[in-house]
Amino acid sequence: MLSHHSRSLPNIRHFHFLSDNVWFGLNCLKCPYNSPPATNKSRTRAPSVTFSASVILGGSVTARQFMFVQKMRRTKLPMHAVFTLFRVVRFTVQTAPGHSVCKECLQQFWRTKKTQECPVCRRRSSKHDPPLNLALKNLCESFVNERNERRSSGSEEICSLHRDRLKLFCLEDKQLLCLVCRDSQKHVNHTFRPISELLPSYKEELSTALKSLQEKLQHSKTLKGECEKTVQHIRSQAEHTEHQIKQQFEKLHQFLRDEEEATITALREEEEQKKQMMKEKLEEINRHISALSHTIKDTEEMMNASDVCFLKEFPVSMERVQISQPDPQTPSGALIRVPRYLGNLPFRVWKKMQDVVQNTPVILDPNTAHPDLVLSHDLTAVRKGGNGRRLPDNPERFDGFDCVVGSEGFDSGSHRWDVEVNESPHWSLGVTAASNQRKGAAFFSSGVWFVQYRQSLPSGFCVHQQLERVRVDLDCDGGTVSFSDPVTNTHLHTFTASFTHTLFPFFFCCSLHPLRILPLKTIKQV
Repeated sequence: MLSHHSRSLPNIRHFHFLSDNVWFGLNCLKCPYNSPPATNKSRTRAPSVTFSASVILGGSVTARQFMFVQKMRRTKLPMHAVFTLFRVVRFTVQTAPGHSVCKECLQQFWRTKKTQECPVCRRRSSKHDPPLNLALKNLCESFVNERNERRSSGSEEICSLHRDRLKLFCLEDKQLLCLVCRDSQKHVNHTFRPISELLPSYKEELSTALKSLQEKLQHSKTLKGECEKTVQHIRSQAEHTEHQIKQQFEKLHQFLRDEEEATITALREEEEQKKQMMKEKLEEINRHISALSHTIKDTEEMMNASDVCFLKEFPVSMERVQISQPDPQTPSGALIRVPRYLGNLPFRVWKKMQDVVQNTPVILDPNTAHPDLVLSHDLTAVRKGGNGRRLPDNPERFDGFDCVVGSEGFDSGSHRWDVEVNESPHWSLGVTAASNQRKGAAFFSSGVWFVQYRQSLPSGFCVHQQLERVRVDLDCDGGTVSFSDPVTNTHLHTFTASFTHTLFPFFFCCSLHPLRILPLKTIKQV
């Protein structure tokens, strides 16, 4: 009945508070509302703790407060338990006969008994909402206020076991102790320090930890700001990408519309075929169900016939029941072949548009580009000119070198792409491992294979003549990456290595003249 109170006092299983005019229970099984006594003499004390505070509700508030607090302070209950009891008791109500009871218990008692009577003396009450016992409420609140004042004034705490001042701190148990606790068996061979001696070191330790938390908080706030900027960038990316998509489709609008219509027509035709196949299968299943239903019905009627008729028809009926008819099966390939229409749809459309489109083997990833770089709308060319744009500092993005990598990596097979470099006075290009560090100045230290022109980067092969194009041949399985001049068919350099990570094409451009990845085959300009 009073579980809403007992939850705050886990170590007190049975508690009754008795006074001249107060009955308060803190256990649903022992609560007097389940079996209320008729008189004060017949009240049974609780098995664990019972208080008779002699609270005279009609007396002086100061006297009641003094007597009540003194009684509670002399108990063996921990101070926090006494404090919790006061918080509970101060919200009691007063019935018409003058008994103070817990409001929640009274309401539950009335709901159970379905009558408004005092749980102590059984007298009926005409009030649906009994008033608070203000005298008892004020009495308890005075104790609560007094305790809060002592805490705020920094007064010394009292040992809940020995009622003595807490002066020592046990280093092993990390507990405040009084002098009596120090000499107890529980703390034999333990190390103690005065509270005043430990305060500076502990405060310094806590201050250091607090400083670390403050730094983490500042970092989290900074990260939050970056995430908010990233959200804005994502929105801008989406809008820009949508605009580019519309532009691309606008150029090929009529062709795409025709291709879309042809694709949807093929989908509808397959839909009709599959629906017709399922319709035929449903008719077959219905015939099978009908035959089984007739057989079952005839067999049930035969079983209900007379004995002679049953025995006469038994062989025939048994033969009909045992006729093995194959069960209908769900047809395979009944669903729409979705990948046929959605799988690589843009690429399949491009294959049909060989007169107007071109296929570029490497597409640049704008999420990896240094903020100073600008990519073309089709993501096949890069140049310098971003002027330090405010972009999200995501882990994939370069921040030390003006580099960008391809959107797709290679870990097997052979791959080739040509890069137009004739207008750029300074450039580097090649492949890099996916695990290579893109932040800071360590990118060219390892995990990168490239050629360079008019640059002094470490580990790269230097090209001394000006070229129009550079061809990159990557053999992941053979462990080689070769560079050549496709115009003069001249070999430049070959790197040999054991590639254990996925490799990405990379481009280092520090000029306003772009580096452009050429299509494999140009059929016709749009």
